[in-house]
Amino acid sequence: MNNIPFLNLGKVNEPYFERFAAATERIIRSGRYIGGEDCTSFETKLAETVGCKYCIGVSNGLDALKLIIEGYKALGIFHAGDEIIAPANTYVASILAISEAGLVPVLVEPDIDTMNIDSTQIEAAVTDRTRGIMTVHLYGRVAYDTSMAEIATKYGLKIIEDNAQAIGAVSEIQGTNSDKAGGLGDAAAFSFYPTKNIGALGDAGAVTTSDKDLADAVRAIANYGSDRRYHNIYIGYNCRLDPIQAAILSIKLDDLGQISEHRQAIATVYDKKILNPKVKKPEIPAFAKSHVWHQYVIRTEKRDELRQFLTENGIGSDINYPTPPHLQPCYINTLGKKQFPIAEQISKTCLSLPISNVIDADTATIIAEVLNNY
Repeated sequence: MNNIPFLNLGKVNEPYFERFAAATERIIRSGRYIGGEDCTSFETKLAETVGCKYCIGVSNGLDALKLIIEGYKALGIFHAGDEIIAPANTYVASILAISEAGLVPVLVEPDIDTMNIDSTQIEAAVTDRTRGIMTVHLYGRVAYDTSMAEIATKYGLKIIEDNAQAIGAVSEIQGTNSDKAGGLGDAAAFSFYPTKNIGALGDAGAVTTSDKDLADAVRAIANYGSDRRYHNIYIGYNCRLDPIQAAILSIKLDDLGQISEHRQAIATVYDKKILNPKVKKPEIPAFAKSHVWHQYVIRTEKRDELRQFLTENGIGSDINYPTPPHLQPCYINTLGKKQFPIAEQISKTCLSLPISNVIDADTATIIAEVLNNY
């Protein structure tokens, strides 16, 4: 009987225990528990990693998205009631950020094969109230192409990347700042929730951009709206990244290439060895040069039966995500008034397989063999 959990964060973080302990002790002894050199060092490292000029460490991924929108509002670029185009197939946080900032999410169907936003449908969703496109690099696959960039330029729209899942991914297409996820659009939001490829030991996030005005606004809004102590230029929030999480993330960020390569190796095993015709394997669009596989998501018509079969064979799995945003209770009376059949089809058929850095090639082969016997 197999015993393969979907994810074991203790095992994921085990190689870092000694370095985490040393960094934590150093910070505790320093007496500096908010801001400081560890936060600054991490911000510099992440900005360089994605090819942006500025990075602001923040409290989590949802706050990062919201702060970008609030920053554009503070600069007079976005206004309450403006529209942001976003994919119908995403985690609800992408949509919550738009709503919480007082703007209106306008959903666009995903491509059934890539499960990312279908760029061919974006222009039809543009109105005279549209001010931005929020693209989500879902599951670690870049969602940015020439069509999206051209539409943004044509209508003067900001591209906001929800890069919660794709740190390290690379596009074949040069973006606003670089060819890397987090540097493709005008601004990007990162989540470092513990399950992410680069995960903190708690909540953490970041914003990257090369727009100095936006960076200054985001940093101020995240710190009570203050540009200096006791001087509040915006009605802000308390959304700061703490130095212990920053130090932990900085340690892991040094291993980003290795972490991505390991996930890519496991995905290659799945690609080659899953042969069951009832299982639809994920596809990579031509413009995605490097997929970092935050999740390896298959689709099958009898998803719940397959998941039970895996459980009976000692293999963990997960569903990302079982309910699309427009069908969540908080949106059913607004976004739910429109139908998004492709997003709903994905939500009913998707299943995520284990792919963390504690899964090796042999384990992936076992999982593939079990799937082939379903």
